[in-house]
Amino acid sequence: MKFIFGLGNIGSEYDQTRHNIGFMALDAFAQANNAKFSPSKQFATTAKINIAGEPVMLVKPTTYMNDSGKAVRAILDYYQGDIADILVLVDDMDMSLGKLRFRAKGSAGGHNGLKSVIAHTSSQSFLRLKFGLGHPDHEQRVVINYVLGHFSKVETQVVDDMLDRSTQAISDWIAGAATTELSNKYNG
Repeated sequence: MKFIFGLGNIGSEYDQTRHNIGFMALDAFAQANNAKFSPSKQFATTAKINIAGEPVMLVKPTTYMNDSGKAVRAILDYYQGDIADILVLVDDMDMSLGKLRFRAKGSAGGHNGLKSVIAHTSSQSFLRLKFGLGHPDHEQRVVINYVLGHFSKVETQVVDDMLDRSTQAISDWIAGAATTELSNKYNG
């Protein structure tokens, strides 16, 4: 089984915010595959689908961004999943808005959701699909307001295109494309 974790914050006040692009991407992929989410006892809402014979679990942690790893660990333990079979969808302010990037391993790079996943799995070796948000400036208050803010009308057009590309990228990963192939095709 493959597992796709979209990182984000629960609650209507966070819907469609920059920091929730992981949820938005997972929702776009779910919609394209007629998947419906339901509550799980593993600190998440989940949807199970089958794509070309491959069982896939879509997971949105309900622990808030900074404790996402709790849900990742619980899901992997419950389903006896392997870290090699996960894809984490996450925002990245150090990339330009609209860019996608596959990364096979690495540090959290200051992202609290990734820090939590790394802490709960005791591994940095998991595949991430990063979504570029751009960066306002480095003053902490401005950064927090930026990531928790909504996309502008102009940005929404770029985001919609990025979500369309990510749906195809996720499908390619499920079909067995190697990380180098995914990186060559989608990393911008």
